[in-house]
Amino acid sequence: MKFKLVAAFVASTSAFAWTPAMAQDAVPQADTATTGEEGEIIVTATRRSEALSDVPIAVSAVSGETLAKSGATDVRALNQVAPSLLVSGATSEVNFSARIRGIGTVGENAGLESSVGLFIDGVYRSRTGVGLTELGDIERVEVLRGPQGTLFGRNSTAGLINIVTKGPDLSGLMVKGSASYGNYDYWRLDGAVNAPLSDTVAARLDGVVMKRDGFIKQITPGEPAINDRDRWLLRGQLLFQPNDDMKLRLIGDYGVHKENCCGGVLLSPVRNLSRGTDGFPVASANTLLPLLQAFGANYQVPQGTDPYQRVAATTKGVPYRSDSKDWGLSGELSWKLGEVNLTAISAYRDYLNEQGQDADFQAMDILRRTDLDRHFRIFTQELRLQGEALDGRVNWLVGGYYANEKLSVDDDIKYGADYERYANCLAATALSAANVNPASATCSNLPTTSWPGFQGLATLTGAARLNGTGNNGSTFNQKSENYAFFTHNTFDIVENKLKLTLGARYTHETKDLTAQANFTNTLCPAILATPFQALASIACVINGAGSSFGQGATGTHFGEGQWTGTAVLSWKPSNDVLVYGSASKGYKAGGFNLDFSALDRPCSTTGGSAAQNAACTSLLARPAFTPGNARAEATDLQFASEKVDAFEVGMKYNGRGFDLNVAAFYQRYSNYQLNTFNGVNFEVTNIQACKDGLAGADIDGSSLTGACASDRLKPGVTSKGFEVEAFLRPARNFGVNLGLTYADTKYASDLVGTSGRALSAVLFQLPGRAVSNAPQYVVTAGVSWTPELGSTGLTGLVYLDTRLQSDTNTGSDLDLEKIQDAYALFNGRIGVYGPGKRWGVELWGQNLLNKKYQMIGADMPLQGSGTFRAVASAASTGLAGTANQLFVGFPGEPRTYGATIKFTY
Repeated sequence: MKFKLVAAFVASTSAFAWTPAMAQDAVPQADTATTGEEGEIIVTATRRSEALSDVPIAVSAVSGETLAKSGATDVRALNQVAPSLLVSGATSEVNFSARIRGIGTVGENAGLESSVGLFIDGVYRSRTGVGLTELGDIERVEVLRGPQGTLFGRNSTAGLINIVTKGPDLSGLMVKGSASYGNYDYWRLDGAVNAPLSDTVAARLDGVVMKRDGFIKQITPGEPAINDRDRWLLRGQLLFQPNDDMKLRLIGDYGVHKENCCGGVLLSPVRNLSRGTDGFPVASANTLLPLLQAFGANYQVPQGTDPYQRVAATTKGVPYRSDSKDWGLSGELSWKLGEVNLTAISAYRDYLNEQGQDADFQAMDILRRTDLDRHFRIFTQELRLQGEALDGRVNWLVGGYYANEKLSVDDDIKYGADYERYANCLAATALSAANVNPASATCSNLPTTSWPGFQGLATLTGAARLNGTGNNGSTFNQKSENYAFFTHNTFDIVENKLKLTLGARYTHETKDLTAQANFTNTLCPAILATPFQALASIACVINGAGSSFGQGATGTHFGEGQWTGTAVLSWKPSNDVLVYGSASKGYKAGGFNLDFSALDRPCSTTGGSAAQNAACTSLLARPAFTPGNARAEATDLQFASEKVDAFEVGMKYNGRGFDLNVAAFYQRYSNYQLNTFNGVNFEVTNIQACKDGLAGADIDGSSLTGACASDRLKPGVTSKGFEVEAFLRPARNFGVNLGLTYADTKYASDLVGTSGRALSAVLFQLPGRAVSNAPQYVVTAGVSWTPELGSTGLTGLVYLDTRLQSDTNTGSDLDLEKIQDAYALFNGRIGVYGPGKRWGVELWGQNLLNKKYQMIGADMPLQGSGTFRAVASAASTGLAGTANQLFVGFPGEPRTYGATIKFTY
């Protein structure tokens, strides 16, 4: 059905697909690109000015004008024009992640760097979410697909996004601006001034202010609507160009966000599941929801086939606060030293995000976070030398890169005022469902001697009661240092016909961690020494046994050096056709899971049943500094480096009025870094496969079975498929862009975790299935018509673009309930412009059909357990045979529309 849907869509538009030649809509600045004959685009993706049709890599270039037509103002909007790219996220924009060909790094953990690198004006941004700020006037965006490391300063395993903003210009004074207004009380003002200060110096100033009400309606009185926008950006630049051989561009920018973002809503299905007589799960009314509603959750339940309502309730005084400050300084020097070109880019970036969160996503006060701070401070230096040899038959490049980053994380998640009462009900249900009584203080009719409730357990153990306790400002501080040397060289074997490109890179990375734990949950460790230790999972949702790690403590240092590289053979059988094949190896360093919940939880050898005491004794017998030994050690936080072997073949055709690019790829990922939410906490692990069959031990729902010897590991994730891109220019002022990406991005069978450890029980659904947020098919299309309106000098604009993607699972643990069905998004814009485009008026709309879709699906924290596949396989595994889990979805933006007026002088 999915294939037919995509095939029908492609057939209705063209037999071909979208092309990077979208950038032909505008003439870029001379320092970044030029437009050649027949509108051919010249890009610098390979750090050389080359025609796009001559670049033997899969790269898409999109002009600033095209982005403006699509309504793009930040990185996430690139989804609409780049079919192999997907940018999505959940609880905070700082954690949004990019995926290329289905591969990316799931957010929500500052310790994980992205598999897709992000560069803005040549400067590396250490997390994709940083690019979700306003970007101002954009010259163009290049999306490089596949591992990178021999061209740009920072290496990446899945691809790279290179954003070039418009710089100062010596040609003359320019003043431009626009004002937009739309629904949800949206307004945006942006402007730019370019002024030559002399024959050799020019300055430019860009500014943006944007506000919008939240699109998730808030029904808790006095609380703001959710997912609003309130941000501004100011960027100043200076250009020094004393002669044709030297140019220096200095940039300073400052951006601020103060928003209530990002909230989640109750996601369908809302149900109980049990095993029928035939073993198939049978649905019934959810039994947990009435209890939550009685306690004041105020859930807005989806109706009929509606996946969710854009309505939510949160705890009074606990908004989804997302405040950030992002500023930086950079300088880029380009200097021609005889036959050698020198490029030096120096930069300092400072990014602070302060986040608050109603962590249970409803009005009942179970979990709350008021001040999660993430602070990134990074200095980078890139140096490149490039030139030619042997009469131009060799084009060489050598470079070096250095980065020094200081990262601090300060968290304060706590149990809310309703947690103890709710926890009593969860525990009472586990002890004896027949005796549950929500009206009782202990939520049970059992005598207090057999079930005293958590209030009574606190009294018995001398511990603090749960409400208000938790993580009260625990901190991580990580210092990382990265240096690299790289080279990228092209040899003209047969002049203008056959070329060989060889690139290599050596990367050395170190990371050092310190941590200061400040946990006030004393009931968690105390309950382990009582007969009620089986209930510790409820009392220890927020770890009560966090440990501090000083500088140099065992397990707090990561250090590694790695060689990577690429080889490309390209052939031009004619002037308008390029054929190429490539092989490359990519690398992304390992590091630390910056989450205290990842630490092993202590156990007791005396407080529980004989079996529990024996199990604890067995864990404690494991060696120190090994995972699963019931001791909180820094080694529990470590994860390994991600590596990829990638292969690609492609063809590019540059014709008159028609361009076509085709690429087929195959990529194998070892130690794929996965961050997944288990319903309570985030788990980080590396995904590998075992060369030896595990006889189903990786899908049995147990973390104790299915380990693999470290010398018997193989890649755990593969991505293979093809991309077709095309651009048609059938008439003057009329262009059609079309695109198709097929990516089969899957986990292998017989999966294991980091270093061959048994796969986490939470991940039992991964083996053999598609990676989350990796649609198999994506189709994009864009139509642009800019007619002359008679002889008045006026011109018009009619623009429409669409993105259609097939089904995808939006949950990193691949619960069946988190699948997002295939959908299409449409954006449109019409406009009228004065002579020379000195002024313009536009009407626009985003998500014109108001499609409801979720970017991410997750388990509602502490609100049920079990899934469809767990119930279906319960007979042959240790998984529970019933389920009542509730799910949260993080919705994409609804239909928005408005008007824009523009002027240029």
